[in-house]
Amino acid sequence: MENYSTQIPLAERLRPKTLGEFLGQNKIMGPQSLLRKSLENDCVPSMIFWGPPGCGKTTLAHIIKEKSKKRFISISAVSSGVKELKTLIAEAREPDARKQGTILFIDEIHRFNKGQQDALLGAVEDGTVTLIGATTENPGFEVNKALLSRCQLILFAPLSEEELKILLETALKNHPNGLLRTDISVAPEVADKLVHQSDGDARFLLNQIEWIIGNLGDRKELDLSVLEEIQYKKPLRYDKSGEEHYNLISVFHKSIRGSDPDAALYWLHRMIQGGEDPRFILRRLIRIAMEDIGLADPNALLLATSAREAFDFLGIPEGLIALDELAIYLSLAPKSNSVEIAGMAADQIIERTGMLPVPIAFRNPVTRIGKDLGYGKDYEYDHNSNGAYSGQDHLPKALNGTTIYRPTLYGKEKQLAERLQALNSIKKQKNGF
Repeated sequence: MENYSTQIPLAERLRPKTLGEFLGQNKIMGPQSLLRKSLENDCVPSMIFWGPPGCGKTTLAHIIKEKSKKRFISISAVSSGVKELKTLIAEAREPDARKQGTILFIDEIHRFNKGQQDALLGAVEDGTVTLIGATTENPGFEVNKALLSRCQLILFAPLSEEELKILLETALKNHPNGLLRTDISVAPEVADKLVHQSDGDARFLLNQIEWIIGNLGDRKELDLSVLEEIQYKKPLRYDKSGEEHYNLISVFHKSIRGSDPDAALYWLHRMIQGGEDPRFILRRLIRIAMEDIGLADPNALLLATSAREAFDFLGIPEGLIALDELAIYLSLAPKSNSVEIAGMAADQIIERTGMLPVPIAFRNPVTRIGKDLGYGKDYEYDHNSNGAYSGQDHLPKALNGTTIYRPTLYGKEKQLAERLQALNSIKKQKNGF
């Protein structure tokens, strides 16, 4: 019968038990770091561990459990509710437990709703429990601000490729609880590919190598042909509702604004491969056409709306070419945010001056009362003027001469700027301002 220990997943068997065995995170766990000193002195504060999967968050919590003299309780936010939390907190308030102190580790704390997180506040604030929460999602989005303010935020990084290579060698040959397969050779290019495609995730790497080695049969060399058999690929880290969603659309937008088509295409396809809805990306592209290009190239908005129509007509995959074309075009188009700025300026003026009355000359004299009050009197019909421009100022009298739209000199907007300058010259001569 197979030994029970070998039935435990390799990643669990190799989980470090001491600080000396802990791999990676040198920035936060260096010999002189505050966190390491806190662990060594058994004086840990409430903390939120934030980082990608397989980077050591849960492992460090287990090491704290082994080192600390405090009670250590571990729960998962996936399977625990408010009732269990209140029971645990009540137990932590008992005199003996209070004297010893309690560390409460909550894995995937981002899965707790607001009510569940609120249940922790009092216990964390008065020191009944020392909270350690682990999350792969941005705590700024997923953890209550009140709870977050009572915790230290500890940022975990993905493991480096060098660290993962060490882990691979340890798992294969050097650890007493590892695979102990000194008879198997791993081609360097295979090790590189395994490590690279693990994307900083130690657990994923160990799970893969355990499965591969366990099913090699009589083969004694792990080469690229083996990886081709299993179509090895780690899913991209992408949460369509979390931080990565906002980070990627942000850098995509900024790449286009910064006239960088290569970066725009890269981030576009990162989102598509991560499962993002192309229509969400198209909405942002239409916004970019208006917000960042505007009148410097009015065709940008036409192309953006046409790309949306083309995608809806063709679907995936052919319709995605429309997104590529649009991203490149918008990246290389001249840029102007004058329209957005003008809109904000108009809002600010209205906020400052209130609802000023419409000048009498421009009011609609459709009623007898309006005619009697002089509505429309002195209005000049522009088509009867030279160049179809009368030079009248249509703003409220208190705002006569105010400039709201200030065109740039980029792209086609330069032509608009030149025309506006000529019109303003006529208006100034006519009105004296």
